[in-house]
Amino acid sequence: MLPRLIQGGMGVGVSGWALARETSMHGQLGVVSGTVLDTLLVRRLATGDPGGHLRRAMAAFPVPEVAARVLDRYFRESPVGGASPNTDSSEGVKGLPAGQRFMLASMLRAKATPEREWLMVLANFVEVFLAKEGHGGVVGINYLHKVQFPTLPSLYGAMLAGVDAVLMGAGIPGDIPAVIDSLSRHEASSLWLDVLEAGEQKYALTFDPRVVWDGRVMECAVRVPPTLRKPKFLAIVSSSTLARALLKKAPGGIDGFVVEAPIAGGHNAPPRGVQQLSVRGEPVYGERDVVDMAQMAALGSPFWMAGGCASRAGFEAAIAGGARGIQVGTAFAFCDESGLDPDLRRGFLARLLRGEADVFTDPLASPTNFPFKVASMEESLSEAGVYQDRPRLCDLGYLRRACRTPDGTLDYRCPAEPIEDYLKKGGLIEDTVGRKCLCNALVANLGLGQRRPDSYEEPPLLTAGNDLDCIRPFITPEKLSYHASDVIAALLPLEYRINVRAGAGAAAHVR
Repeated sequence: MLPRLIQGGMGVGVSGWALARETSMHGQLGVVSGTVLDTLLVRRLATGDPGGHLRRAMAAFPVPEVAARVLDRYFRESPVGGASPNTDSSEGVKGLPAGQRFMLASMLRAKATPEREWLMVLANFVEVFLAKEGHGGVVGINYLHKVQFPTLPSLYGAMLAGVDAVLMGAGIPGDIPAVIDSLSRHEASSLWLDVLEAGEQKYALTFDPRVVWDGRVMECAVRVPPTLRKPKFLAIVSSSTLARALLKKAPGGIDGFVVEAPIAGGHNAPPRGVQQLSVRGEPVYGERDVVDMAQMAALGSPFWMAGGCASRAGFEAAIAGGARGIQVGTAFAFCDESGLDPDLRRGFLARLLRGEADVFTDPLASPTNFPFKVASMEESLSEAGVYQDRPRLCDLGYLRRACRTPDGTLDYRCPAEPIEDYLKKGGLIEDTVGRKCLCNALVANLGLGQRRPDSYEEPPLLTAGNDLDCIRPFITPEKLSYHASDVIAALLPLEYRINVRAGAGAAAHVR
């Protein structure tokens, strides 16, 4: 049985291994974000791997040839050129020296090379390994169903590291339990790829881990793969109707649900029915978008409420309504263990105390077409001038969609890419209005934004839930700092707060 509190798997690297580990060591479900982990691994290696954490995890990877190949390609003891990186004595290496750019891994496509697939496997292994290191707590990983290309190798890497739970939203993840089952046996796995203009033609994503264990690729030695256990699978939903449909589609494969209200941060489910916008330009949510907790409880599966639950009263109300517990994101996103760049984090907290912080549910920002919560912040893409000054480009490509060309082959397009490129690939001009490059912006939130040849540096884009008041009890103008343990202590009664150190058993969580 999973704990009462789930720490949200937020953004790109905001819910990193340090935050998940700290949460898990206090007896709750610490969750790492599984989004863009391969790029984060590449960039952190390029900045010298301060503390040696990545290399320690890579040394434990069960296919050492893969780890050695990645280390040789991307690790730099000091940044290229010998210049000193930007540093902060308390935070370690931050970014690259002026004039240096991060090396890019190839953009993902429907068919990736074994080297590219196993970079994703390794990156997910590293993040989960570090989150689980040195304690007996449980660790989960969060993925977006809309981001399909990395799903299969990413899941496999997390499972190799012993991930305890997989959480997935931003779509209908009824196909994932069968994938987890086959990957747990090291079998070839596949998913149907969502292809625009595909008509009746179907396309599949495939991943076969056996080619590495059998020594068929990348000059790897023949090995017996380790025994894997299946993690719990929690689907992230916004309605009891979707939860019921998933239980029918994947009988026995859904272990529980996270039920997100539309005030939660990041991507939100669109309002049910015809979309209407408020005077401010935000999607209008109504009674149909309020989840009936009694209907969720009647399904008989454990569920956690998310969005606006970050208080002791919110926790107790969820338990009283039949929920197993709550998931909390925003309060954890701005704690010291968060992966956010420290200067960006402290700047937002100061803005919050001045009464200047705001969260806008932007119906256009995300290339996924899902509404996306944008938190206001100086010198970020939340400002119209910063957005307009950013050159439109696409060099990470995680949110690209596959599209069928007239000759039946696949191409890839994103409404946030250069408009002329998008139109050439069959996209519509109206799809490009207001779109923001979330891939680059969310990586920049960590202080790892790409520097362009003209010294232009990618701006960040913060996201948070509407309930910013949940942060206020932890900060003062003199102390813009708090810990994940402070959040846990504020949310949970004493009987649910458990320190899980090395050697502690999972039984400590069953309460």
